[in-house]
Amino acid sequence: MRTVLILTALAVLASSPAMSQSRPNTAPWDLPFLPPALEWDGASRALIAEASNPWITDFERDPAHDFSPNCAATRAWFDRLDAASDLIRIEQFGVSPEGRPIYAVIASRDGPTLDPSKPVLLAQAGIHPGEIDGKDAGMMLLRDIAFGSKGDLLDRANLVLIPILSVDGHERASPYSRPNQRGPRIQGWRNTGTNQNLNRDFLKLDQPEMQALRRFINGLKPDLYLDIHVTDGMDYQYDVTYGFNGEFDAFSRSPSSARWLDTVFKPAMNAALEDQGHVPGPLVFGIDDQNPRAGLNDGGLGERFSNGWGDAAHVPTILIENHSLKPYEQRVLGTYVFLEASLRLIADNVTPLRAAIAADRALRPAEVLANFESDPVPHQTRAFKGVIYETWDSPASGRQEVRWLGRPDPELWQLPYYGSRPGIRLHRPTAYWVPAYRSDLIERLRIHGLTMETLAAPRTVSVEMLHLDNPILAPRPNEGHIQATVTEVTPERRDWTFAPGSIRVPTDQPLGDIAVLLLEPQSGESFFAWGLFPEILSRVEYIEGYAIAPLAEAMMAADPALKAEFEAKVAAEPAFAANGDARLAWFYERTPFYDDRYRLYPVGRED
Repeated sequence: MRTVLILTALAVLASSPAMSQSRPNTAPWDLPFLPPALEWDGASRALIAEASNPWITDFERDPAHDFSPNCAATRAWFDRLDAASDLIRIEQFGVSPEGRPIYAVIASRDGPTLDPSKPVLLAQAGIHPGEIDGKDAGMMLLRDIAFGSKGDLLDRANLVLIPILSVDGHERASPYSRPNQRGPRIQGWRNTGTNQNLNRDFLKLDQPEMQALRRFINGLKPDLYLDIHVTDGMDYQYDVTYGFNGEFDAFSRSPSSARWLDTVFKPAMNAALEDQGHVPGPLVFGIDDQNPRAGLNDGGLGERFSNGWGDAAHVPTILIENHSLKPYEQRVLGTYVFLEASLRLIADNVTPLRAAIAADRALRPAEVLANFESDPVPHQTRAFKGVIYETWDSPASGRQEVRWLGRPDPELWQLPYYGSRPGIRLHRPTAYWVPAYRSDLIERLRIHGLTMETLAAPRTVSVEMLHLDNPILAPRPNEGHIQATVTEVTPERRDWTFAPGSIRVPTDQPLGDIAVLLLEPQSGESFFAWGLFPEILSRVEYIEGYAIAPLAEAMMAADPALKAEFEAKVAAEPAFAANGDARLAWFYERTPFYDDRYRLYPVGRED
């Protein structure tokens, strides 16, 4: 019934004279409530194959260029390409929870083993399957490499395309998946078949898709990694926006790579896109949906995202966010240009790019910055190519809403730009010790590619353990977990015996920052923060009032300093003074009967 009502409302909108007059740049498949599209007629339209081309893609064949094929049709097309060209091969690297293969398409002249002297471009599409521009752009480019005029791209570089990462989400397809996005007209679902957002899983590695991806990346060792998305949010003139950690002089764990991306890659990429009629822009996000001129921010630098993980792992990573209100044809063609230009750029710059990566992998900062948050003070003012808009009184929301008018503003906006700042500085220990019983987390560390020592026999070592002071559980789940936060910890030196199967993870390695971010409980991306150490939050054994009350009196009589501390707390905290259970608990916590492993984080730190 609800779908019928929505269809009726859409029909009313589409037939409204006021709506049709205010949307001059629309196409027949547009959702009628979307703002009008900006006019566009880029030179990249020449990339679309002729109808007679035997390798035309379903996207190109569609008269509106607004269609993307399903998994079966996509794989059938790639299988034909693989069979027909020695330059193309398919490699499966995982299986989804619903049993679908996850695969990459490799374009190379090198045969089964890639020449390590050639740089590798890894382009990933469909981590959010409704944002599938990279799949259709990749199909076109691979066709042109195999049977068109782009075969020279493989002379000095290799291309690896993951056309669909979230294959289960890709097949939960409908016209109703992305209401803020213009095409394709049938879109996949944002989350996986198990309702997980893979674009929050780059560090914790919860999901089989992401574990498979990490193993694949570790074997591939790409020189540049493109993660292709479609954004939401405010309207603007840019059709291809992209960014990386370290842009705009922001913090980076891979500063040499960020410098190369900023000074070499970005100017050349912008020129290539502009030459083909596209409008490249920075990866920024509006800070106020109701006020487009309020300012911009960077969206955060978290390692749960590809750009944050790539920065920490020293894999140069670019997050592409094509603009959702641009027609699907325009976005796909812009992505094609981006892929081709990236291949040429890394081929021309393989030596300085690899030197930058090597310099970043040698870094061992004594402090690891973490928990980035938006800085309340703007870092700079940025020129921004905006779109003309107006506001109107909405009877539905009861407030003024923004109406984008589909016309570029000829005047550049000057907007405050708010970057990110670290919320905490984490000390880098010499090593971490992880107990054998957390084999699940040990396996995730191993999948990341961390170097570690596995104990074959019990070993007693002196380590620093952390008591977690007042950890807080989140009120609702996120990504299948009840997250936890802890801001204060109390270190304690202990001689701890680690069982066989336990591991020692040194931080003097290229992925040492990854170890710190995952194993320090105060890190917002740590295993603890994702709720993966629930066992330490369970208290064991209690004491009755008839036992602790007389013991408390004896303790005060025997220890005047303890008595003074207690009386000072009673005097300073009325709520505590009025709570008999809390008063007795205060004494219990200071007895040897109290569980000394309650809130004791079981990962040891070696200095």
